Amino acid sequence: MYMQVSIIQIGNSKGIRLSKTLLEKYHITDKVELILEEDCIVIKSVAEPRKDWDAAFAAMHRNGDDKLLIDGVFEDESWD
Repeated sequence: MYMQVSIIQIGNSKGIRLSKTLLEKYHITDKVELILEEDCIVIKSVAEPRKDWDAAFAAMHRNGDDKLLIDGVFEDESWD
C-alpha cells in the first residue's frame, strides 16, 4: 500500500500525523519503532511482550492450570 502524508510543524520539530484508522489497524498506541533503511524509514508498532499477563495468569488459576509440574524441592535437597 502507498500513501502520502504531509510533514507538519510540532513545536520546534516536524512530524507526520497518522489517522485513527491506521493507528487501530496496526495496533499503534504510545510508541513506535523506526527502522532506518538505505532509502526508506519503516514505522512499526512496539510489541509489549508481557502485556495482559496478569489476566492470563488469573485465567490459568481459575482453570486450575497453574499447578507445579515438579515438586519445588527434591528429596535429596537440604536447605540447612
